[in-house]
Amino acid sequence: MEQPILYVDNLTLEYRTAKRITIATYRVSFELFKGERLAVVGKSGCGKSTLLNAVGGFATPQYNLYLHEGQILLHGRPITKPGPDRIMVFQQHALLPWKTTLENVIFPLVNVAKLTNKEACDRARAYLNKVGLADQLDKCPHQLSGGQRQRVSIARAFAMQSEILLMDEPYGALDALTKAEMQDGLLELCEQTQATVVFITHDILEAIKVGHRILVLSSHPGQVVAELNSLPSQANPEQRQALQQRIETLLNN
Repeated sequence: MEQPILYVDNLTLEYRTAKRITIATYRVSFELFKGERLAVVGKSGCGKSTLLNAVGGFATPQYNLYLHEGQILLHGRPITKPGPDRIMVFQQHALLPWKTTLENVIFPLVNVAKLTNKEACDRARAYLNKVGLADQLDKCPHQLSGGQRQRVSIARAFAMQSEILLMDEPYGALDALTKAEMQDGLLELCEQTQATVVFITHDILEAIKVGHRILVLSSHPGQVVAELNSLPSQANPEQRQALQQRIETLLNN
């Protein structure tokens, strides 16, 4: 039987300051298998991003975020710090403003993945081509649109070829049309690369579109109220509406 590559077990996360302790997530459990896309949906403040940060290895006193209970295992080993086997994409791009599109993708390939300059350049060009930016290689971030900047971030993440891609509402700041185009592009890229993804969103329709499975979190503190299978791409509008209404009901109870 196939084993999960990521196992989150009974996870309670807390933010601690000198004055108070805030429980962010409470006894959250789920598994993630190779090549699977898990969408995590919940209202603002339910601990979705905190959960993703913990999977990314940032649940340390340095970030005032503590793993109070449970464990996070990658291939059966506890996650205790960030690592190149997990790569994050945030809502706001983290591009270096003085570097070009191509240079932004090359930079972590050379400095983290330890590729040669030629290997990094070839891989960066290939992934930028996949996201439709082959004609924008010499542009700096301020010369790109918001959607283009996020495409650079996604190309950079995929180019790292990490085991798990962690995406924290990556399209939340984009307009509806650009968002839909980016979702389609992401799904195509995931199919090409068989990427393993944890995708955080507050948008129910986005969760249905992007995820193979959907983890529904309650309001603060975040607890798992349901784990649902999403719909095949050929599902009809009535099926999508029924699943959307079911998730809405779960979130509002």
